[in-house]
Amino acid sequence: MADCWDELGEQDQSATMDMAALHPGEAAARIHAHGALRATPYRWPDPASLPTRQWLLGHWLLRGEVTAIIAPGGTGKSTISGTMALCLASGRPLLGKPLPRGPQAVWIFNLEDGADELERQMAAACAFHGIGPEDCGDRLHLDSGLVQPLCTAIEDRDGFALAEEVFAQLAATIRDRQIATVVVDPFVSSHAVQENSNGAIDAITKRWKRLAQETGCAVVLVHHTKKLGGREVTAEDGRGAVALRDAARVVLPLNPMGEKDAEELGITDPALRRTLVRIDEGKVSRAPAGAATWIKLESQSLDNGSGLEPSDFVGVATLWEKPDVFHGLTTWHLYMVQQRLAAGDWRESVQANDWVGHLVAKVAGLSAETDKGRIKAILRTWRKNGALAVEHRTVNGRDVPFVIAGKPVDPSEIGTRPHLQTCGAESAESVDDDPC
Repeated sequence: MADCWDELGEQDQSATMDMAALHPGEAAARIHAHGALRATPYRWPDPASLPTRQWLLGHWLLRGEVTAIIAPGGTGKSTISGTMALCLASGRPLLGKPLPRGPQAVWIFNLEDGADELERQMAAACAFHGIGPEDCGDRLHLDSGLVQPLCTAIEDRDGFALAEEVFAQLAATIRDRQIATVVVDPFVSSHAVQENSNGAIDAITKRWKRLAQETGCAVVLVHHTKKLGGREVTAEDGRGAVALRDAARVVLPLNPMGEKDAEELGITDPALRRTLVRIDEGKVSRAPAGAATWIKLESQSLDNGSGLEPSDFVGVATLWEKPDVFHGLTTWHLYMVQQRLAAGDWRESVQANDWVGHLVAKVAGLSAETDKGRIKAILRTWRKNGALAVEHRTVNGRDVPFVIAGKPVDPSEIGTRPHLQTCGAESAESVDDDPC
């Protein structure tokens, strides 16, 4: 039904407002009265002649399409989406994503915060990243829904209706300012319909998509998650109707760092962990999904205090490079692990006293307790590339997996032995001693 409303809206906007009151059969009859359906023959274009997709920021934002950002409250949705906008306006890859078409005009429509607070947020981000008016020119636009309301659809006792006049005004402004991306934050505040109404949400989202296609801009709809019960956010977890997820070509779930990631990356400081957010490419229909991006939420002073009144501190988002689990390790360390495996029995189970991780810890100068997550990641990689293997043996009538050397390291690739500070050994003898 929503597709029908969109189809009719292109041909007869006045009729769109009355569609909800019609029986589906009447609606279909009215639409097809405008002309007969026809099949279009494929024209067989030369693939090399087809235009490239107009990506604006990595594979996150695409002209003519809708991107949905979904996350629970307090994750930093507004801070991160605001920094994405600043990337576009300044032309700087602040979040590690390329801008293949350079700086672009962007319009943030925040529907929850007042104008003063929005200015604080943007001023803090600009101060943190060292961005000034000379970097953005006239490409950055910022509006508050508390000053300039935005309502794109209503649903009441008389039925559902898209606010076509509002979309017309949006389109006119986008064209006039040559805006490449519109950020609507949050999506739920941009309409007056039930979130669980799949038909209505489908119609609204597809109307945003039509706006994107008509004006050549990317549309970002920032959305809350449903109750998750402690599990991670996926592209499936937007609150309410699934139509938003289905219509969006890109869905970016945001997740605070969980215990599993913290252990694997060796993050033991709870204060640091609370500042880290992972952006996943949960759904990217127009390109292969890329690796996750890690963001660190910092605090920036505005230096606006005076006398006894302290300055305001505002959250800002910056790219966080996750630690390399192999930092400080060389082929020599793998060679030494393989040699020790040949001389002793080491189990795969983390719970075992002779867990192979203890061997890796001794050779690499790590702690089998505090660096457990990192050691497990190292072992996974060595297993994956064939440097280590698993052999099953019967011990006291039970099947027990043991780790053995896989493809041996070529001694010619080892090079010089690393400094003791790198491998973490207290002395040459401590490394050479049989850790069994």
